[in-house]
Amino acid sequence: MNRKSLSLSLGIALLACLPLSAQTAYNFTEVNYTGDTFTQLLGINNSEIVAGYHGADVNKGFTYNFKTGVFTNENFPGSAQTQVIGINNLGVTVGFYIDSKKVTHGFRDDKGTFTTVDQPGTKFNQLLGQNDVSQAAGYYSANVAGSAPDHAYIYNEEGGVFETFTIPLSVQAQATGINKAGSVCGFSIDSKGMNHGWLLVQGQYTVLNYPGSTGTQALGLNNKGMVVGSYTDKSNNSHGFTYTIATKAWQTVDDPSGVGSTVVNGVNDKGMLVGFWGNAPLNTGFVATVAP
Repeated sequence: MNRKSLSLSLGIALLACLPLSAQTAYNFTEVNYTGDTFTQLLGINNSEIVAGYHGADVNKGFTYNFKTGVFTNENFPGSAQTQVIGINNLGVTVGFYIDSKKVTHGFRDDKGTFTTVDQPGTKFNQLLGQNDVSQAAGYYSANVAGSAPDHAYIYNEEGGVFETFTIPLSVQAQATGINKAGSVCGFSIDSKGMNHGWLLVQGQYTVLNYPGSTGTQALGLNNKGMVVGSYTDKSNNSHGFTYTIATKAWQTVDDPSGVGSTVVNGVNDKGMLVGFWGNAPLNTGFVATVAP
């Protein structure tokens, strides 16, 4: 496997506290894995196939067909735990698994063909997003526990090339999503321990801090220029959000059953959102569709 490390030259744009967008109304559908009280939905494609996992103590991956309501188990062969996180419009999924020695590895699953994806020389990897042109977003950590600083990367699957980059003014960062145009989103942690969302479009780096928040994480984006994620308010409550790149418009998104504990983790090109709400060991997944 070839390895390539890039030092990207990034322009920096800071977002001011812009007015929030006109509110989009959503219809929420609660989704719980059969017989479990812990379900997280993390990615969705245009065919309305959802990536996720269940189990608070032992994570088990799945895909979920929103149209039919059918779960399909998906776990890396021989793994102790698996999370399925990203899914593209070809049905390729990515995520991470923990092996029998408690080592965390990234993986890719192309219609049942599983491949481990670890940046060479690293000891902890997770893939968090997958686009339609053979690129995945993720990160590595320098130690097996994943407690060393995180380093964001893009993995180019044709050739097995890793592109590692550093987010300005951060001590660690994760790349969480990538679309077919090569735009990347993620979040970083600064020297004071504060979370900041970020977006990289054609070499232009933009800080994404939800107005008035105490911390922001960008967790996914689609091919239409919408970013999703979560932010914390001054009371330390968690809310989901959408951010439209073209208009720089923000919107809070809370599941009505989980106001103050909502995370939006994925979005497809139809504007459908997936995520979860609650506090472990009780989490409920949801799919949010744009109301007519």
